[in-house]
Amino acid sequence: MIKKIAVLNGDGIGPEVTSQSVNILKAIAEQYGHQFEFKYALIGADAIDKTGNPLPTETIDICLDSDAILFGAIGHPKYDNDPTAKVRPEQGLLGLRKALQLYANIRPVTTYPTLHFLSPLKSKNIEEVDFVIYRELTGGIYFGKKTLSDDGQTASDDCAYTKTEIERVAQLAFKAAQQRRKKLTLVDKANVLETSRLWRKIVQEISSQYSDVTVEYLFVDNAAMQIILNPKQFDVILTENMFGDIISDEASVISGSLGLLPSASVGNRTALFEPIHGSYPQAAGKDIANPIGSILSAAMLLDHLDLKAEAALVRNAVAWTINNKFVTKDIDPINFYFTTTVGELVIDFIKKNFAERIHDENIELRKSTII
Repeated sequence: MIKKIAVLNGDGIGPEVTSQSVNILKAIAEQYGHQFEFKYALIGADAIDKTGNPLPTETIDICLDSDAILFGAIGHPKYDNDPTAKVRPEQGLLGLRKALQLYANIRPVTTYPTLHFLSPLKSKNIEEVDFVIYRELTGGIYFGKKTLSDDGQTASDDCAYTKTEIERVAQLAFKAAQQRRKKLTLVDKANVLETSRLWRKIVQEISSQYSDVTVEYLFVDNAAMQIILNPKQFDVILTENMFGDIISDEASVISGSLGLLPSASVGNRTALFEPIHGSYPQAAGKDIANPIGSILSAAMLLDHLDLKAEAALVRNAVAWTINNKFVTKDIDPINFYFTTTVGELVIDFIKKNFAERIHDENIELRKSTII
């Protein structure tokens, strides 16, 4: 298989974590006889510094010509601390979503038993947690008409959705549920909002096409509470843009570290894969950032290319590193491994599958030669 992959390193720790994912994709290609052609492009603060534009036209062209996009992170303190800046790194990502019509954000939430101690929730409440949030990404209140009165005393933000916008993300969510535990939960506010009532009506219509999927409905306030009280009840969560923004960030703390979680943004022509964490500029260049979120994003990229066995191998490699406590500083501030070392360990597992042959006495801190 030959596939084109656009690589957008971005800012802060983006280049470091993305580099590990690229190396892992190269290892997968070598093991399975694929050919991945990587093409790099600028975005964010890095692009502003070099071109004056957070999203150069060349970047859009490279992404549109690719089968998938691997994205690092975006943001820089010099813009965060300057609210008057007219050109900002974040405009690059928002512009990219619009240019590529990335209408669905997919964020899986899983936990690892050896890391339960990091979660703010009790261990018994997060055992076997494994669900995924499908968030509509290009509609709703974030993209509605905005007004501010001349006297600055009244403001409004319109929330609007069309049937087509709801159907396309709902179809993705139902298909995902069929491949998982066959349960879908629509999160809305249908007791108050007309847009939510439209969401519920359309999801009810679509559900007839997926008779094997059980559909439940939760108001967003109750859903936010249930994610904390009993997160293992969820399989696939489907929701609109703003609600998805909020509950996906809430759910991200369950695992114990933002550095562990991947995401995908899917459109009509291509898809973008990125860790959920920010650019974390304080850690940039120190080789301490957690690459796991980016590596698992690469696994989602492989799924998108219909390389299921390859994606499963990457996930198994990640689970192996975590279960054997080969973790970065955000997980263990004392006995930690470097970003590059964790990447090397994942690659070693992919190439050698040596999980059954590990000997504790041969583990050397911050080294990847452990057999």
